[in-house]
Amino acid sequence: MLIEQIQLEKGCALGLNFEMQKYTLLVIRADKGFLMCGYLNINAAEELGDTAAKVKGVKSFEDMLKAQVVEVTEMARELGVEPGMTGREALDKMF
Repeated sequence: MLIEQIQLEKGCALGLNFEMQKYTLLVIRADKGFLMCGYLNINAAEELGDTAAKVKGVKSFEDMLKAQVVEVTEMARELGVEPGMTGREALDKMF
């Protein structure tokens, strides 16, 4: 497991990189929510009341920041996070 600090415009996020058997599970945590890779389930985050956005097809934290958000929870929407924005833009709204 790799934990890395990721400097963004509005603050420092915490990245979690967990090597699974075939693919990598990636999460970047900001103060008010998190950005998840395609390995995780946005519906579970929604049911738990989390503020989350999902990107797909990523293999690194840098990929996550550049990728387009494909799904968001209602709590993320309330912060202004929308599908189509970049992961970096979504995380900046979660500070």
